[in-house]
Amino acid sequence: MRPEPGQVLHFSEDPAITRFVPHRAATARQPGEYVWAVDAARSPDYWFPRQCPRVLAWVDPESAEADRERIIGPGCGSRVHAVEYGWLERMREVRLYAYRFDAGPFRPFTEEGDGPGHAVVATVPVEPLGPPERVGDLFAVHERAGISLRVLPTLWPFWAAVRASTLGWSGIRLANARPVE
Repeated sequence: MRPEPGQVLHFSEDPAITRFVPHRAATARQPGEYVWAVDAARSPDYWFPRQCPRVLAWVDPESAEADRERIIGPGCGSRVHAVEYGWLERMREVRLYAYRFDAGPFRPFTEEGDGPGHAVVATVPVEPLGPPERVGDLFAVHERAGISLRVLPTLWPFWAAVRASTLGWSGIRLANARPVE
């Protein structure tokens, strides 16, 4: 589930949104009101229940082959996502939807000192191009995209390894992960 050229996506468990109005997200670390969306490259980051903690890693042009082999695994493609066992049932049951938008009103979001943003934002209300599309089986979506999905007792050791590597990485909703024991 990725956007077509000239489009961006917003993923939600709510299939009844007809108009997206900029707002400050409850989890926001930055000021400002936005409508958040993602491009094709970052869409896989959101193939999860909204509150699901996850660690994502992918091969960048600067990534060392040794890190790819160690973190992603031999023969496992160029990207890996990790979740905790406690989220498996929710991943099986969630009804996740993708809203398509014209990319025109959106701009890359970057925080000061960061490189390219992980998302795009609009500062004006936007309406989807059509009804939301059901994403479907999240395991199958990962498989079709060639993304390894790893299930771990806790994300923290993997998170530390990914952050210390030369791979591209992201951690989303980590405040919801099992506490470090």
